[in-house]
Amino acid sequence: MKIHEYQAKELFASYGVATQEGYVAYTKEEAVECAKKLGVEAYVVKAQAHCGGRGKAGGVKLARTLAEVEAAADKIIGMRLINKQTGAEGKLVRKVLVTGAVNIKKEFYLSLAIDNETASIVIIASGAGGTEIEEIAATKPELIIKQPVSPINGLRDYQARYVAAKIGIEGANVKEFTVMLKNMYKLFVEKDCSLVEINPLVLTDEGKLLAIDGKVNFDDNALFRHPDIVALRDPDEENPKECEAAKHDLNYVSLDGTIGCMVNGAGLAMATMDIIHAFGGEPANFLDVGGTATTERVTAAFKLLSDKNVKAILVNIFGGIVKCDVIAEGIVIAAKEVGLSVPLVVRLDGTNVEKGKSILKESGLKIYACDDLRSAAKKAVEFVH
Repeated sequence: MKIHEYQAKELFASYGVATQEGYVAYTKEEAVECAKKLGVEAYVVKAQAHCGGRGKAGGVKLARTLAEVEAAADKIIGMRLINKQTGAEGKLVRKVLVTGAVNIKKEFYLSLAIDNETASIVIIASGAGGTEIEEIAATKPELIIKQPVSPINGLRDYQARYVAAKIGIEGANVKEFTVMLKNMYKLFVEKDCSLVEINPLVLTDEGKLLAIDGKVNFDDNALFRHPDIVALRDPDEENPKECEAAKHDLNYVSLDGTIGCMVNGAGLAMATMDIIHAFGGEPANFLDVGGTATTERVTAAFKLLSDKNVKAILVNIFGGIVKCDVIAEGIVIAAKEVGLSVPLVVRLDGTNVEKGKSILKESGLKIYACDDLRSAAKKAVEFVH
């Protein structure tokens, strides 16, 4: 789960990570009122959307007067940010963050993430922070510092000092950096984060370290422990189908293909997608109904496959805990409710398979039944070509 920059900064502040004062505005008039609260000589108006590269896409503007704040907000709110992260359709901006401008002496990059190789949290830092950090990581990887943190011992002061030295933080700022990094680590652990990032972390002309941007992502599997974090979710920034799937505890990810997939089990779902691709097709989604699916969940899952880009649907169920007849009942109910108009290929095997096949056969729906995955995938691909 992702949150906006302004929400990340609110979390930073609650954990003692220094950042600037700022306020969120949904209209240009609100942006002016936000600027008035700050009492500073210059302002920054920043698009709030779940993507990076906002500055390069025109979503961050410096303003020196209230009139310029109004003009910047008017231009940003309602625009579509388009870059490599958003794709051609871009991200619609519905609100802006108004903060005071900062006199920057030096920029750094600092983040905490999960390192699968070491099964630990890793500190990633650089003395070359800012908008070009991705390019720096690709072309000058020696400028990127990585420091694993033991999940048993936690973040130690000497590790923070080591990182500070490597990225060029000196003098009194080392202690300040150590406290900041330990507070970031505390946030990461206590809130079950998958990423806590500051880019840039700046050293101001006044000699203080300040997080002037922030990104925090969370482990979806741990959200049940954090209703306060779930409350920060912005449905406008998420795929509507993925939001609907979450309501029914379904694992769903939208893709760009034309063959809708409904499978039970993540491994089988991945294999199904691979075989579709091997036959020259492209899956329109990843959809795992899980091992304890009910008729209601299957119905909800099938409805997610109703999309203008979907030209055929492939259902691949291996009944173990989940029973084939339950899947079949859900398919029939949902297909009738949505008025299914595309070819439906179904492969069922396992618990109650014969009962499930009977339900499908007696439904009156045009269903193409297959006994194995290869023939089912091949059939689905034929329908879209």
